[in-house]
Amino acid sequence: MATTPGFLTDWPWKHLGSFKYVILAPWIAHSVYCLATKEQHETDSTNLLILPFLLSRMLHNQLWISFSRYRTAKGNNRIVDKGIEFDQVDRESNWDDQIILNGILLYVFNTMSSAASNLPLWRSDGVIMSIFLHAGPVEFLYYWLHRSLHHHYLYSRYHSHHHSSIATEPITSVIHPFAEHIAYFLLFGIPTLSTVFTGAASLASLFGYITYIDLMNNMGHCNFEFIPKWIFSIFPPLKYFMYTPSFHSLHHTQFRTNYSLFMPIYDYIYGTLDKSTDSIYEKSLKRQEDSPDVVHLTHLTTPESIYHLRLGFSSLASMPQNKKWYIWFMWPLTLWTMITNCIYGRTFILERNNLEKFQFQSWSIPRYNLQYLLNWQSQAINNLIEDAILQAEEKGAKVLSLGLLNQGEELNRNGEIYIERHPKIKIKVVDGSSLAVAVALNSIPKGTTQVFLRGNLTKIAFSIASSLCQRGIQVATLYESDYEKLKLATSCQGNFVLSKTFDQKIWVVGDGLTEEEQMKAAKGTLFFPFSQLPPKKARHDCFYHHPPAMLAPPSLQNLHACENWLPRRAMSAPRVAGIVHALEGWDVHECGDNMIDIDKIWEASLKHGFKPLAFAE
Repeated sequence: MATTPGFLTDWPWKHLGSFKYVILAPWIAHSVYCLATKEQHETDSTNLLILPFLLSRMLHNQLWISFSRYRTAKGNNRIVDKGIEFDQVDRESNWDDQIILNGILLYVFNTMSSAASNLPLWRSDGVIMSIFLHAGPVEFLYYWLHRSLHHHYLYSRYHSHHHSSIATEPITSVIHPFAEHIAYFLLFGIPTLSTVFTGAASLASLFGYITYIDLMNNMGHCNFEFIPKWIFSIFPPLKYFMYTPSFHSLHHTQFRTNYSLFMPIYDYIYGTLDKSTDSIYEKSLKRQEDSPDVVHLTHLTTPESIYHLRLGFSSLASMPQNKKWYIWFMWPLTLWTMITNCIYGRTFILERNNLEKFQFQSWSIPRYNLQYLLNWQSQAINNLIEDAILQAEEKGAKVLSLGLLNQGEELNRNGEIYIERHPKIKIKVVDGSSLAVAVALNSIPKGTTQVFLRGNLTKIAFSIASSLCQRGIQVATLYESDYEKLKLATSCQGNFVLSKTFDQKIWVVGDGLTEEEQMKAAKGTLFFPFSQLPPKKARHDCFYHHPPAMLAPPSLQNLHACENWLPRRAMSAPRVAGIVHALEGWDVHECGDNMIDIDKIWEASLKHGFKPLAFAE
């Protein structure tokens, strides 16, 4: 929102939320009706192509979003280092509004003017006219409109909304108040309407011009430089007629320079070119990939989780995972991504973060939860994890933390097999089990005298049970086999009890907890998971805590995506443990049976600003 919102700041359909697309429904229905009832020679081909064109624009923008986020996470050729936060993601979540507006204008004009119907595929005169009209009046008028928008009156009421984003993303290009978009559409209407009214219009000149606007807008806001220097060496005047991402990035950091649309010539003419334009361009081209201090290794969860990644849909990635009705309609694309990941998938970078001059990256194994449960997939997954560890070592990382099922006991003995295979590696492998135990113990309410332990008995489960017993808290179990294993694995056997009832109000649960067991719990029971992922909630009259996780400190930068199962700015215990491990400079592995002192890692986490999480519901 602008600092002092002016007239027509909000979009007219803002109150419709995600149902705003119904605005286009009448025109789409009319197009379908005409297609079904009219003869082929009577059908308006231009009208039928509007909807596919709008969808192609959305796909075009999404490809830029994903590619830009991937490149800025890697770091090579990145321009601005400032991070993106959740408020920017929220502010830019309506980037598709301008596509809806464009669709309305195309449908209305097509309906009202016969000159815009049944356009030919190509007309050279119309294409040439569009090029010259854009290079002439459009670029000139935009320059002065843009400068006027930086006048304090208009800036505070409109354009400041766009400039709230210092580190830009491709979709930042279209984040403007409604009134500002109206001005832009009038400006960009000069070439399109001129070709229509002169009878020179074609599908290439109309849709091609809009695609050109999208391409250049996305390129200018992508925050990484990729235009090679040799292009300007071969044809030096080109620098006056084509901008680069670093050129426009300076406008977002310096504000009163580099006003031009896509052709910098007017900044040269009127003396508003930023003096550092060339040096920033060359510096960005030479920038190498980041060398992370810590790598967190996670993986895909459900098939739909690919849309919730930071590289996927930005609005979904910024929210805890929930079902969206439109994801179901994307199942062909979901299936295609699954097949591609299984055949050609390689570990890829998800995001980067900074804290106390340390750099962190999250990498993802292209495998799903289900595949981790298949024995015949174990070797392939272990190879991917091992390669990631060696790659992180090569990049100079000090710590690699194993997230989710990458640290499975049956899969790799909590990461121990990698240390056995490579005993001389310098990077420290961390499974986060000590912090997971610390988070679970410190989440249980003070004054608790008995807890009910349920779920698979993992390394974390044994440690939690032992710690509870040492604190004088009874641990009840349901099955005699679990009861015997716990007594053998811990020294304080007197505090273990075999329970035949389900009246305990505190349940500490892991993988293996069934819905049937949950239904037997007393009303108001508190469930504390120690598993990596939350259990499936079967009760609405009970309370479920998040899996072991902590809130990130405010100083941790560039955190604008959620781990699917956690709220905003929450980080899973293994991920936090890897960061704290590096910050403290601990020179030990935490994998296999090795664990760090629970109180030590808890106090270190709090010291660095991490905080406990509240209940999920």
